[in-house]
Amino acid sequence: MNQDRRDRLRDAAVAVLAEAGGRGLTHRAVDTAADVPLGTAKNYFPSRDALLRAVAERCLEQYRALADALAGAGPGPGDREALAALLAGLLRDVAGPGRARVLAYLELQAEAARRPWLAALLDPIGAADFAAHEHLLRAAGLPAGPAQARALTLAMHGALWHLLAGAPATLAAAGLDDLEGFARGVLSAVCPEPDGPEANVENVEEER
Repeated sequence: MNQDRRDRLRDAAVAVLAEAGGRGLTHRAVDTAADVPLGTAKNYFPSRDALLRAVAERCLEQYRALADALAGAGPGPGDREALAALLAGLLRDVAGPGRARVLAYLELQAEAARRPWLAALLDPIGAADFAAHEHLLRAAGLPAGPAQARALTLAMHGALWHLLAGAPATLAAAGLDDLEGFARGVLSAVCPEPDGPEANVENVEEER
């Protein structure tokens, strides 16, 4: 099959799922969004489950490409500030170019609650996020155990819904109206700086 057309259809399926939700994801809707003859999407993805699988695969590809670009295709961020900038970039993408991808992925998660096969497909994708954040922490020279990776990953995931909704008061209350500040704050909470308040308390105890 034509790979370019397949990618075009997958991109269209992502856009349809993001805009119309799970009920709106049909072969006809994907054909229309991709501007191809009716029946084309069904030739490439014979069932609705195949469409959902195609969206999941495309979302993962796009996310990995974004993460690689922000990391500069190197070994990872070299320090705390570089990691904060990378995290802020990931969050900024959610409300910008990556909005459709993230909305589609969240729709997939909702579908997965009713479709065990889809949950099994998404499971390694979700689990990989924890390992990826652990790697980023380690590359930045920060404590990088499972507890830190979990806290960072869940904080990032929790921000998605608010960024997509874009409600100003909620964004301000969550600190998401300043993404760099939010990222630095999360890192400070997950991996306190040596000269932070916690370290001062420890120093006082040692002096005693």
